[in-house]
Amino acid sequence: MMGRKKYDLILVICFCLMVLSSEAQQLKDSTMVNRITEKPVYQVNRLEGEILIDGVWDKPIWENVPTVEITHYMGNKPQFLPSTFAKLLYDDENIYGIFLVKDKFVHCLVQETNGHVSGDSCVEFFFSPDESKPLFYFNLEINCGGVPLMQYVTVPRKEYVFLDEAEIGKVEIAHSLPQKVFPEIVEDITWTIEFKLPFKILKQYAGISHPESGVKWKANFYKTASTTRNPHYLTWSHVDQPKPDFHLPKYFGTLVFK
Repeated sequence: MMGRKKYDLILVICFCLMVLSSEAQQLKDSTMVNRITEKPVYQVNRLEGEILIDGVWDKPIWENVPTVEITHYMGNKPQFLPSTFAKLLYDDENIYGIFLVKDKFVHCLVQETNGHVSGDSCVEFFFSPDESKPLFYFNLEINCGGVPLMQYVTVPRKEYVFLDEAEIGKVEIAHSLPQKVFPEIVEDITWTIEFKLPFKILKQYAGISHPESGVKWKANFYKTASTTRNPHYLTWSHVDQPKPDFHLPKYFGTLVFK
């Protein structure tokens, strides 16, 4: 009889532990969902002085600038997840950006401006510069060899224009790797992209809320390499979409200019 009671007590205790464990997991999952659905905010510091666009990540001008880490992935988890970081600065005439990528399976074949650079090892900066039109955006995509693509989009996949090649040529870009990388680099490698983007280029295609203290833009940072041996689609602001698609401005985070 006593043995039966002990057995029943053990069953009750096990059941209670299972319930508590389930509730704890649900709370953890709920917290994670809330954390993901909270769109990130990045403070963009004002540049003091001058900057040389040379692709050097650790130069003094960038040292105390906040860092973005691109950690979310879309689609299947890649076999290797590159560590990707970005920083921004601005002044009265330009916005400046730099990416650092700790990568593998790197290649770069596209040599033409406005070509399919996202198939190569590539970093991307999508941004909505008009506070009154947060779903209209520019996408600046730069492969690891420094070749850019740039569009202004009003309806994703349907209504957009490629920026004129001569205008894109005014975007100053520095890259640490050669313009062409082939065969693919399969071992660990770190590479950088740095750019200087004049606001006057943007104004030819759209109205912009000119950056100054308190102005907010919408934006996302991406890392991709869709035709390499390690295809991946990484985002800064989480995109709740099973099929990889960067052209979803409703998921953009926020840039706050200081």
